[in-house]
Amino acid sequence: MSIKKCSLSCGFSLFLALFVFSALAISQDTSAQQQNESTIEGTVASSTRQTFVVRTPENQFYLFTFNRYTDKPQALPVGTRIRVESRPGAESGTRLATKVTTLEAAPKDQRAAGSDVAPIPESVRNVESEIKSEARRWRLGVRAGAALDPELFMFGVHSQMGPIFSSRVIFRPSAEFDFGEVTDLIALNLEGIYRFRRSYEIKDWSPYVGAGPAFTFIHQSYSAGRDINFGNFDFDAGFNILAGMQSRRGTFVEAKTSLWSSPAPVFRLIVGYNF
Repeated sequence: MSIKKCSLSCGFSLFLALFVFSALAISQDTSAQQQNESTIEGTVASSTRQTFVVRTPENQFYLFTFNRYTDKPQALPVGTRIRVESRPGAESGTRLATKVTTLEAAPKDQRAAGSDVAPIPESVRNVESEIKSEARRWRLGVRAGAALDPELFMFGVHSQMGPIFSSRVIFRPSAEFDFGEVTDLIALNLEGIYRFRRSYEIKDWSPYVGAGPAFTFIHQSYSAGRDINFGNFDFDAGFNILAGMQSRRGTFVEAKTSLWSSPAPVFRLIVGYNF
């Protein structure tokens, strides 16, 4: 019994630590942002739905992101000369554009204009590609982890869809399969998550919290050997609460607890990846 209590205590301690770490990671220093505001002028070298790259006359390249609050032209054709006011971005190696002003329209002959232009560095292209991949509205993922009370090993798959309702809200249903010495479990989770802004200290990772209903099918047997079929599974429903951290490249670590779903696991620690 003491081992069980110790496992639960450790599990909830990890959950609390991850939740507190997430809260600390999303704190933003507004005065620091204002002190790091800057303005540059240059030529648009690349433009996507989420980003644009500016080349300065000194052949320096800057990758900018923007949001719905950015004051910018509707389109930024390659070759347009612009002035960009910005502050440090939430993405590593980027800046968030706050205002974009067109100084000169793109030339009609792009080949002549770009004959002596240096190519965009590979490092900038890589970050641009990662942001584009992360912004996809539908992604598949895999996950694996361990559960406590009862002790189980789990693996599963999930789908990430969104954003919905808000740019930071994502619907992420999942199916998990858990196996243990006594308990076997199949869980269908209809969870939504809210992703916070990345902190300036940990730019590659963003914290998130989430919740949603869980529908579980549980089989428990204390006899030697296993004779499992769907007729042996008992149905139960509960509610999941979770907190985690996700990298821009797709890896995430998550702590989850289930309410009103005993004998489903009280605590899960999960590691996964979004393709």
